[in-house]
Amino acid sequence: MTTKPKARKFRIKRNTPSSDAVAQDTPVAAPKAVSQSHQPPATPPKAAPAAPMPPKAAAPVADAPAPPRDGAVSSAAEVAGETDIDAIRREGLTGRQLRMARRVAQKHDLAPISDFDAVRLLRTKGIDPFQRSNMLELVVPEGDGADGPQQLGRIETARNQLPQTVPAGRNTLPAVDGSPAERRAREISQIQRDISNRRRRKLGLLMVRLAFFVMLPTFAAGYYFYNVATPMYATNSQFLIIQSEGGGGASPFGNILPTQFANSADSIATQAYLQSKDAMLRLDKDVGFTDHFSDPNIDPIQRLDAGATNEQAYKIYKKNVKIGYDPTEGVIRMEVIAGDPNISASFSESLIDYAEERVNNLSKQKREDGMKDALEGFATAQQKRRDAQEALIRMQVENGVDPQAEIVAIRTQITTYEGLLIEKELELSALLDNARPNRAKVDGARGDVRRLEEQLEKLKDKMSSSTTGDNSLAEQSVRMQLAQTDLAAADMVLQSAQTAMDQARSEASRQVRYLTVAVEPVAPEEPTYPRKFENTILAFLIFAGIYLMLSLTASILREQVTS
Repeated sequence: MTTKPKARKFRIKRNTPSSDAVAQDTPVAAPKAVSQSHQPPATPPKAAPAAPMPPKAAAPVADAPAPPRDGAVSSAAEVAGETDIDAIRREGLTGRQLRMARRVAQKHDLAPISDFDAVRLLRTKGIDPFQRSNMLELVVPEGDGADGPQQLGRIETARNQLPQTVPAGRNTLPAVDGSPAERRAREISQIQRDISNRRRRKLGLLMVRLAFFVMLPTFAAGYYFYNVATPMYATNSQFLIIQSEGGGGASPFGNILPTQFANSADSIATQAYLQSKDAMLRLDKDVGFTDHFSDPNIDPIQRLDAGATNEQAYKIYKKNVKIGYDPTEGVIRMEVIAGDPNISASFSESLIDYAEERVNNLSKQKREDGMKDALEGFATAQQKRRDAQEALIRMQVENGVDPQAEIVAIRTQITTYEGLLIEKELELSALLDNARPNRAKVDGARGDVRRLEEQLEKLKDKMSSSTTGDNSLAEQSVRMQLAQTDLAAADMVLQSAQTAMDQARSEASRQVRYLTVAVEPVAPEEPTYPRKFENTILAFLIFAGIYLMLSLTASILREQVTS
């Protein structure tokens, strides 16, 4: 607390003072202050100009001046200390406050002679003994000087928080606190108000951040979708790739009709082709893809700049031509987007034609190679058989007869004559066994045997001559048999080549791919894109998610830094 400034008092001590003089000139003695060696130099408080002190009793008026007085005069510091102690007494401090002041003075290495003197000394040093920070300093353990800077900081804080003077005429007594329950209720109410204000402030800052980072970008995106974006028309179509299954003799169409889906590799290859830059360049060459998307009527975000490269055009192509393959059904779904419905349908039809052409060429090389080998093998076998047959016929024409048949005929005759000879010899033997044989019969039998032997000799000579010459019947027969064997082998090779060619033709027909359009492309009547509401909600969710991620990251980093 700050007391009112008081006038300075001076004490005059006499060598032989009388009781009346003491009673008139000396005020009630207060406890003397400690010597200058035990107390710091006192700084006189800021006070108004000192007023003359009224005398205790009226001095007798005399014509002659009073005689000069002699004695010891107290210093200004001693009188100021006593005056301050008197002022502190009049403050009405409680015993608890005085004990607290003594403890604080002991903490600061002061030597007061009383509790009031402790208050005076602390105020002289600029320390408020009744401040809460000073009370907390009483329980700080004594150290070896390591906490000196902290203590000096607390002293500086206490000096900066000294009570200020109040205007004169106001009540300077300390306020009487209410009951602990009321004080606790006031503190709780104050804490609640602070929490509420803090929450409102944080909520306001949150709304500002949300409006700047989420609402404003969402509004810009919605404005673009509703007012700036060019309406786009999407044409949907579906087609599938099938292959034929060979066989089917009961079917009048044989293996021409397609009977099953193609494998996924063909569908994936077709999908990759339609999404490739090759298809984009061909579409641009045929129906002017880049010219359409370079139209100034299209908004700048979706428009293709004039003189754009193929890579930039390809980005627009991938964005506006969407193709998906369903492996469970084997169906390829295609969506083509353009700024005009008729152009969109034209783009879709052109892409389907490109896909059909590519499907037809998927196995063309393999089928052609297989059929080429089979045809070449069949032609070679057929030529060999014809050569063998011509050689056999030419040999038969040159010889005139069949050597093999000629040899068989001679052997048959020899066998016949040998049988007749044996019979005649038996007959001659039977005639000679008689005691008196008939001469005529014996001669006749002998003549028959001789003639048969001669005929056999001729046939044997003919047989031997036909098998030992350069152009003998045996040689002709061997050549004839070889020619017949070559002809039979050529027939077998030709039959195998015929079978291989039939198999190659069947395999080629089985590898043929057919593109069947399930849903024809039809030009739409209403724009498909942009989906204004859905795209605006999606933009809001994206910006909100980005803000949430950034705020969580910032919170985690702040917590890591401050921990």
